[in-house]
Parts: sequence; C-alpha cells; structure tokens
Amino acid sequence: MLRLIPQPDGTTPRSEPGPPRVRLLSEGMVNRIAAGEVIERPAAAVKELVENALDAGAARIAVTLAGGGIERIEVEDDGCGMVAADLALAVQRHCTSKLAPDSTDRDALVRIATLGFRGEALPSIGAAGRLCVTSRPPGAPHAHAIRVEGGQVSGPEPAAGPPGTRAVVSDLFYATPARRKFLKHSRTEAEHAEHAVRRLALAAPHVAFRCVTEGRVAFDLPAQDRAARVAALLGPEAASALLPLDESRGDLRVHGFACAPTVTRATAAAQSLVVNNRPVTDPVLRTALRVAYREVIAAGRHPVAALFLHLPAETLDVNVHPAKTELRFQDPAAVRALVIGAVSRALAGGAGATAPRVQFAARPSMRLVPPRDVGSHRPEPRYTGFAEAQLPLAAPPAARAPFPALPAGAGDPPDYPLGAAVAQVLDTYILAVAGDGSLVLVDQHAAHERLTHEALRAQHAAGAVHAQALLLPAVVDLTEADVARLLAHADALHPLGLEIEGFGPGAILVRALPAALGGPDPAPLLRDLADELAECGEATALLARLDAVLARLACHGSIRAGRRMQQAEMDALLRQMEETPRAATCPHGRPTVLKLSRAEIEKLFGRR
Repeated sequence: MLRLIPQPDGTTPRSEPGPPRVRLLSEGMVNRIAAGEVIERPAAAVKELVENALDAGAARIAVTLAGGGIERIEVEDDGCGMVAADLALAVQRHCTSKLAPDSTDRDALVRIATLGFRGEALPSIGAAGRLCVTSRPPGAPHAHAIRVEGGQVSGPEPAAGPPGTRAVVSDLFYATPARRKFLKHSRTEAEHAEHAVRRLALAAPHVAFRCVTEGRVAFDLPAQDRAARVAALLGPEAASALLPLDESRGDLRVHGFACAPTVTRATAAAQSLVVNNRPVTDPVLRTALRVAYREVIAAGRHPVAALFLHLPAETLDVNVHPAKTELRFQDPAAVRALVIGAVSRALAGGAGATAPRVQFAARPSMRLVPPRDVGSHRPEPRYTGFAEAQLPLAAPPAARAPFPALPAGAGDPPDYPLGAAVAQVLDTYILAVAGDGSLVLVDQHAAHERLTHEALRAQHAAGAVHAQALLLPAVVDLTEADVARLLAHADALHPLGLEIEGFGPGAILVRALPAALGGPDPAPLLRDLADELAECGEATALLARLDAVLARLACHGSIRAGRRMQQAEMDALLRQMEETPRAATCPHGRPTVLKLSRAEIEKLFGRR
C-alpha cells in the first residue's frame, strides 16, 4: 500500500510505502514533553520547588537565583524532609505523598488541599536541567542527596545537611536547548521568578521568606500577619491606601485588601488573588475585580488588590492547567457576585477615607488656622469668588459647622479628613488644610460630579429620580437621528427624571429635568445623552449602561471649572465628599482630591 505525501512546492506528491504507524514514545521523550508543559521558564521551576516546601510544612524558605534562574536556582526550607526511600521515589513521575494510590474515591482529584499533587515537578525539572535534592527529616542522623541530570537519576547517597530540604537546579534547559533559546534576558527571567516567590509569600504570611537575586536581597520577610505581609509586598504607596474587606456568603468567604481607586497600575500585575491558599490568575476573579472598580478608575488602568477566597475543596477544580494557575469553580456566578459586592462596599467610603495618606509626626505646636482668622492673608476675591449665588449644596449640621473661629486657649479644631477650605485657586481647585497638616487640593467639578452621580443613583435605587418640572418647557433642536433615538428611549428616561416628547421634525420638547442637576441647559445634556444611547445600541442595553447615563446627567448638573465659590460652599463640598461613597474619584475615574503630607511638602523644598 502506498501513501501519497503532498509536496510544499505543489509538485507531484511523492509516495511512501505503508500507512503511518502508531508508536509508543520513549520514557525520555515523555519526560521532556512533561517538562515542557510544567517547566516553561525558570519562574515555573521556582514556583514548583517553593510549593513543595510549603506543602512540607516549612516555617522558613530561602530562594537564591543566579543568571535569572537559568544558571542556578536554590530553594532551601526547614520542612519535614524525606528519608532515602521517599527521595528516590520523589524524582519519578506520578509519585506523590499527597494522593492515596489505592483511593477508590472518584472525587479525590477534586478535593485537593495541597499546592502540588501530580508528582511531576521534580522529574520535569530533572528532565530539563541538572537537579540535586538534599533532604533530612528532623531527628535523622544525616541527610541523603539524589541527582537527576537530563532525566538520568543517580543516588540517593548519604550527605551532610540540616533538617529540611535543599533543592539546587543548575544549567536549566541544557537538555532541551530548543526551549532555552526562547527565554528572555536573564534580568527578565529573574523578575518573573521573583514575582512567583512574592505571590507565594503573600499567600503564606505565616512563613518567613527570603529571596536573593544575583547577590541582591530582593526581600527578607519574617513570619507576620496578613496585613503586614500585604503591605510589605505591595509597596508603600499601596500600603497607605489599603481598604480591608471581609465578607461571607454561605460556604464562600472573601477577605483581604483593595487599594483606594487613587492607586492604579498600567497592568494587572499588582493584583494578588489567592484561592484556598493557592495563588492564581483566574479570569473569573480578575473580571469581578475589574467590574467592582469600573465606576471609580479611568479606562485602561488596573486596580491594586490582594484578595483571599476560601471555599469547600469539592466545589473547586484546580486540575485544569498544568501550572495550576487557573481554576474551575462549581458556581462561578456566586463567586463573582461575592467578590464584586465585597470590593464595591470597601470602595464606598468617602473621599477622606479612600484618599491615600502618608503618616508623619506633626509638630506639637502646629495649629490649623481657621478660615475666618486668616485676616489680611485671605486671597484676593478672584480666588475665593463671593460674587455668584450660593450653590445648592447641603449645609453641614450645626454640630459639624466648618471650622468656626476658636477663642484663645481653646482646643484644636475638629479633625475633618479633608480639612478646612482656605482658598479657591484658578476658579477650579479648592485649597484646604487638614488637621494633620496635609495640604488638600480638590477639583470642584470632578468632586461635585461624583456627589451628583451618587445622589442620582440613590434616588434611582429608591424607585425613581426626583424630577423638577420646568416652568416653561424647553425646545431643543437636534438631528433627526438623535431625536428618534431619544424618543425611542423616552419611557426608560422617565424614571431618571427626564421627561421629553417630540416637537415636530428635528426637535425635542423637555418638560422636566432631574432635580439634583439644579437646572442645567438641556441642549448639551440631550446631545450627550443621544451619544450615550447610540453606544448602548438596543433599548434593552440601556439598563446595562444605566450608570453611564447617570454619569452623563451628573456631569451636566455639576459645578463647572471656572465657577467661583463662596467659603460656605467650599466647606460644604468638602464635608459632603467625606460622607459620599466613592468620592475620591469622579464617575469617569479621574481623581477628585490630592493630598500632600508634611513630609512630601518638605521634600519638595529640599528639607528632606
């Protein structure tokens, strides 16, 4: 029997005798294929070795890298160690201490409580490079060492070593040079490996971690509580803006920290997601995090968070990906809803609660000067602006009047998070001083836009947005396409406080506007709404884009840049920002408030 083999150049196919045969791959080839699946770069080898150390009950783990992990990886722990017989089995494929070999439970591969369980890590590393494992159980007279080079095993044999296990990998991928040529620069590979150790260190704060790269100590962390570990690994900027969360729903629990929306990154690399003590990059959790932050950060930016999810092992399948970084939830909708709700509620604090603050020691003699006492130092009228009518901002209650003048010898003024307004700069920004001495800058339009947006959302959630009928209905000229689009959604816009009807070709009659907007010009509002509805598509999509529509309404009902404000208006705006959810950013994700601590100001002037 002849088999025709097509030719790349399109010429007459050549013949080959016999059909293709099915062959059993050699053990060496099988090991190299497994190694390629599990160990695709040095970071993967580091991850597997550190996971083994954690599963061994280590209280201290030290990782040392050279040449980005390509030249040398060393992972040392003080865990339970292995006797010689176990050490010999550990470097063989599908040998593990974490699954019972004769188990008749069909769900054994679902109820996984350890980080590793397949028994592929050590043989895969040994098939790709040169591996030496030295291990000694506590109480044993000495250690034993075993070596694997390109899949060839030698040992175990007696060796010197402290209780625990020390794994050394050198010349990684020497046995698979085709994979080695795809590696990045050693510095890049080292960064990936270090990131893998950081994620595992964050998942196990009860374990001390030390990571050394090219002779440099990347981090050296003692055993600590979860909050301290998260703060140490996310950095000082994120640590100053951590918002705790802890919520449960049935057997599901999520806890940890979400950073205030003022702290974002260009990528999702600063998102640490841990499920049943296993670091993951699961798309369900990342999507939930993105949805929770959607209203408070700008498009294209990514939030910073460290979330820890706990759920019954039988409701989770970790055996989906060779690297075990992706999961399969039995009820992904419940997980998504819990994470979105918990993070959203953590972000729902006022601007004073979510703005990052740098701690410093204030001088005991420092006092906040009340605005009424600035006397001859008050800015010129063009900065504070008293000529226009007062905005419809709710005045604070008598018990929280904005920093009244204090008699001599009185105590310090109340410590509002955003302080007391002292000036308006460029008719756009409110300048305030907080009780701790921080300098506060507020974008008046962005801030009031968030306040209006939250008021509209609250009214809509309660049933309908309060409408204010116009004394004289307004006629707005628009394109016929925009008129048709708005009229098609008139019934959906009515609960938002906007009452419109047709007024001949190319015109809309406006009878009422949302009362919270304070009577804006309806023409630009309707044009923007028509654009927003054009992006929504079908009428059924309006509910999905409802928040975007409310944001459009809020924008047109807010204080504009260039609007001069009175002293009482500025203070009332600050007080409402402190009490309004998500007030640290506007509905479009831009910051509404910036704070400069005393230390930061002194640094700007070269005093530090």
